[in-house]
Amino acid sequence: MRVYVPLTLPGLAEAYKTGQLAEGPFLAYAVTPALREWYLSDDLEELEYAALNRATLASLRLLAADPGAPRRRVVVAVDVPDKAASTDPGRALDPDTLGEVRVVGDVALAKAAAVHVDAADAEADVTAAVEALSAADAGDDDAQFVVDGAEDHELLWYATQEIPNLIDVGTAG
Repeated sequence: MRVYVPLTLPGLAEAYKTGQLAEGPFLAYAVTPALREWYLSDDLEELEYAALNRATLASLRLLAADPGAPRRRVVVAVDVPDKAASTDPGRALDPDTLGEVRVVGDVALAKAAAVHVDAADAEADVTAAVEALSAADAGDDDAQFVVDGAEDHELLWYATQEIPNLIDVGTAG
């Protein structure tokens, strides 16, 4: 099963240093039955894109918790055994947790298929989205519009061999 693990650039740097993407159990995002039902598509590529977008929002939340992190969302795509990822039945249909899975066991960064990161031109909108996140969560429509503005930026795809360059950008910027 392909899962999408939300991170920040410092989180990616730590994973690169330790060789561990995450220690289980941890939250990630995937094509779940609830996400399929919500998205109303049978196209696996579209569904995986929806799961990736759910992970980008989770990355935004991680940025909100780390004021020192460069304002770029990071998501790592990794394949795990189907048995390693499960949904919480009590939260599966909650709109805020669609696509959320709990992955058991440790996952080595070497197992990653790709890394998705915002381009530099997204930083201003991502910064604004981080600042508006609390108000958006409280129901402020204007703040939600700002948060949604970050979604206008597509994350760029990087091969795992490019992680050292991404980390250098993150520590420089």
